Amino acid sequence: MRYIYAFILSLLPATLTAQDWEDERFFGDPDAAVTLQIVSSTDTTFFAPIIDGFLAENPDTAIAYFVTGTADIDQIFRVDPKAFDLVISSAMDLQLKLANDGFAMRLSDIVHPQWAQWRQSVFAFTREPAAIVLNKAAFAGHPIPKTRQDVITALRDRPEVFRGRLGTYDVRQSGVGYLFATQDGRVSETYWRLMEVMGGLNARLYCCSGQMIDDLMTGKIAMAYNVLGSYAAARADASDRIEIILPSDFPTTMMRTVLVSGQTREPDRAAAFVAYLLDPQSPGRVQSALPALAPGDDSGRAATIALGPALMTYLDDLKRRTFIEEWENAMIQ
Repeated sequence: MRYIYAFILSLLPATLTAQDWEDERFFGDPDAAVTLQIVSSTDTTFFAPIIDGFLAENPDTAIAYFVTGTADIDQIFRVDPKAFDLVISSAMDLQLKLANDGFAMRLSDIVHPQWAQWRQSVFAFTREPAAIVLNKAAFAGHPIPKTRQDVITALRDRPEVFRGRLGTYDVRQSGVGYLFATQDGRVSETYWRLMEVMGGLNARLYCCSGQMIDDLMTGKIAMAYNVLGSYAAARADASDRIEIILPSDFPTTMMRTVLVSGQTREPDRAAAFVAYLLDPQSPGRVQSALPALAPGDDSGRAATIALGPALMTYLDDLKRRTFIEEWENAMIQ
């Protein structure tokens, strides 16, 4: 079966086959009447139950699922929006910009809370905190930090333990990493002090949360900053090795979003997939490790990054360049 799927994927448009994807999977019947093309930043293991659940209710549909980083998604989709039917990303700002630039289809029949959508074009389906994740062995016999200032104190007290063993997103390459960083930097100067301390200890820079969690598990790094809490919590094999901290000083929580390409060839089926994805009671959502966004649940909204035009502030070329320069000055010493 693996070879059949590989053959099917080889027949897809050049945009899809030429890209070096982090993962690519084909779900469903190779002879299905409809094949949806989804480009996503969500790991396949998290999203597979949702796809399987949707296909169980729509057996005449197949799905080709392509995974890459949030910044890459934005660039690839802008080049060839006809190649994809749906775009799923944890970089809320980039998704909003795609819709604002006319790349998203308006789904007027979708009923969803106003705070969890943007003009019936971008829809949030999870709410996930940015976390500080620790290797427990590195903190044995020492206080567990609860705030960013606590982290700064811990790093300054034991620099020999943390030198070369800290991880965070490379915000120049990661869309969600840039989103978290700009939100943190906007709220408090503590973020910049922490970046300077981490930079002075030769922090490692990563593309994604999964790699940081893997290195925390092995002890290659002792602490990771701004990891997706949902990814860390889903690692059943990690509970005895890592600890997840949601900082109490100012939490940062993003919403994972979906949009339908304005040039999709399958608008009805793509819209049906969005409706399935947004339903917290759909079998696929119940089975997935991704935390469903309950429409009536307003708890935690104050700490959640708002899905609105202010998100695009730091996508301005000048503001982005200035922010990256400040970040590089802090992190790359």
